Amino acid sequence: VFMSVKCSAANKGVFSAAVRANKQIGQRFYRLGLEFSGAGAEAFDNCKAGQFAELDVSSTALPPAEAIPEDLVDVAGRKILLRRPFSFCDVTAKENKTLAEILYCVVGPATLRMTTLSAGDSVSIIGPLGNGFWVPDGKKRALLVAGGMGAGPLEHLAKVFTADYPDMEVIAFAGAKTVKELPFEARLDEISQQLGFFLGEFAKYGIESLVATDDGSAGFAGLVTDCLSEWLGKSDLAGENMIIYGCGPEQMLAQVAEIAKDK
Repeated sequence: VFMSVKCSAANKGVFSAAVRANKQIGQRFYRLGLEFSGAGAEAFDNCKAGQFAELDVSSTALPPAEAIPEDLVDVAGRKILLRRPFSFCDVTAKENKTLAEILYCVVGPATLRMTTLSAGDSVSIIGPLGNGFWVPDGKKRALLVAGGMGAGPLEHLAKVFTADYPDMEVIAFAGAKTVKELPFEARLDEISQQLGFFLGEFAKYGIESLVATDDGSAGFAGLVTDCLSEWLGKSDLAGENMIIYGCGPEQMLAQVAEIAKDK
């Protein structure tokens, strides 16, 4: 089954968040750490895995010319008129604060500007918005299928499963065109990988993970949906006892839905 459900956004609003960190984890991948206080802390403390927020980066500075990727030079100077939507890869309530992390990739003038955010900067954010993932009763296994930048909200969901559904078996599948396009920090050592813990972002929650790359540069050689299909073919658990969550390109999601229907 492939599910999501609309969550209450009664607490949504416009809030200011302080930047805690902005860590580069790959050639174009970053994790932006934010801190909410007051009403913002209360609103985002209730944020569900799968919900998102819209960031205003219109007044954020560009990086130095030498730090702008060649393919973005021509568009870098464009004015940013609209807010940009991002889901969360982690949300943590801490005393009277709420800490959140956003996984982002530098693909255009807005995300390029985001790379210059540093600790202490303030960001205007609207949220939480959109749909959150739903966990139905009676399921024994959850499969998380991420395509490229779809990994973020599934990392958040992995944390929710570990905290609130300790009896649920959870396995994550992550796919990208090449190993360099996997939006994660360094992979774990060979022994950990042999035990099924390929990615540290999921391993820290005790969740196994499998990686697929189109070119075979890491993990399964092929599409993440083919990796999922092959894995399900070896599973003896009845389909009605499983739920599949997916986040990624539309074509990938359509294929995941077909796989779930066949199972």
